[in-house]
Amino acid sequence: MDGVGVRRASNTLVTDVNWSVELDERWVVLGPNGAGKTTLLKLAGAELYPSTGTVDVLGERLGNTNVFELRPRIGLCSAALAGRMPEDELVRDAVVSAGYAVVGRWREEYERMDTERAEELLAAMGIADLADRSFGTLSEGERKRALLARALMTDPELLLLDEPAAGLDLGGREDLVARLSDLAMDPDAPAMTLVTHHVEEIPPGFTHALLLREGGVVAQGLLDDVLTADNLSKTFDQDLELHSDGGRYFAQRRR
Repeated sequence: MDGVGVRRASNTLVTDVNWSVELDERWVVLGPNGAGKTTLLKLAGAELYPSTGTVDVLGERLGNTNVFELRPRIGLCSAALAGRMPEDELVRDAVVSAGYAVVGRWREEYERMDTERAEELLAAMGIADLADRSFGTLSEGERKRALLARALMTDPELLLLDEPAAGLDLGGREDLVARLSDLAMDPDAPAMTLVTHHVEEIPPGFTHALLLREGGVVAQGLLDDVLTADNLSKTFDQDLELHSDGGRYFAQRRR
């Protein structure tokens, strides 16, 4: 992203963002509600065009490329996607349909190897036994794991995770963080970007951070350099303390 801004009517969602994610990097985008995190992820996912500046995704410039050919190269996991999934869709079909970047299986045809890959990914997420269940019957944690399997279905070059732990209980969150940590540490995994409000949700193995407030960048760079109490306090407009233990981060208001 080079000089990127996004406006809607009289509202500025993000402004003057310069940001680059390389192949082997795992980024966390952190900030309060309304900071512009999801807007940046939509730009990265070729679901939104910038009002100003340029966005290049996987070597293709938005506005000069066919986004319908680009999107299958990007894995996306988000609450918005979960909301669009038909309640009666089989979990296996919810995963395999990522091959056409569609929601809701219709008349597309898939080969046996596609179905087998979907089943392997569900097994890797620990929910192989849910393949024949309808998506609408899954718990919140099961939905998140099914969507992560879907995001990996096409062997993407870029993986985008928009608040994947939102709505999960403590056990569900910790299970998801552990799975994302394993993925982040896999040298064959795609470049990853994780959006969250909470430092506790940053999996070990993530390498970089982008901190946003009111649509602008507070700080960005290597995680250990950027994720400081001072930067976090500026980002959330609170006097915060930050602690780390075993590759995990914890924040609270300074007493």
